[in-house]
Amino acid sequence: DVFQQIVDIFVERYKEIGIDSVAGLDARGFILGPPIALALKKPFIMMRKQGKMPNSLSSDEYTTEYGKRSGLTVQRDKIKKGDRVLIIDDLVATGGTLSSAINLVHMLGGEVVDCACVVELKMFIDPPEESGLPSRTKLFTSQNINHVPVWGLISEDVLTVEAALPEGYLDDGEEH
Repeated sequence: DVFQQIVDIFVERYKEIGIDSVAGLDARGFILGPPIALALKKPFIMMRKQGKMPNSLSSDEYTTEYGKRSGLTVQRDKIKKGDRVLIIDDLVATGGTLSSAINLVHMLGGEVVDCACVVELKMFIDPPEESGLPSRTKLFTSQNINHVPVWGLISEDVLTVEAALPEGYLDDGEEH
């Protein structure tokens, strides 16, 4: 039920904005992207790690919150000049993976209409300099892609709220 609700929310958000394709990022974007693309009646494009697809174009190396990564790849014939592409992933933090995908779309002459993720870690958008955290705003600005919108269904605020269990709660493994 929850997965279907997520798909439905994404479809409702993007059904009227005029997209030509949905691109999913390796690998969790491959779970979210296809049902969204099917519901929108648009083709699904895989953006994969290097060495996984023939006849592909690669983006430059990029950095995530986990370290350096080789660029993403997309098959050369999947995005045409002027195509409006929706990029889908499960989570955006520093924006490294999204920036790689955005650059691939631009390299092929396409336009990214939005980057949509289930979870957005907003603490990386523009953290204070003294925090030592990477800044997605600075990254996107340095790559001249700061005009590309990023949307998250939920933010870390929801993930950091501590749940309170009722007094006497016992997890016995059964559904109640």
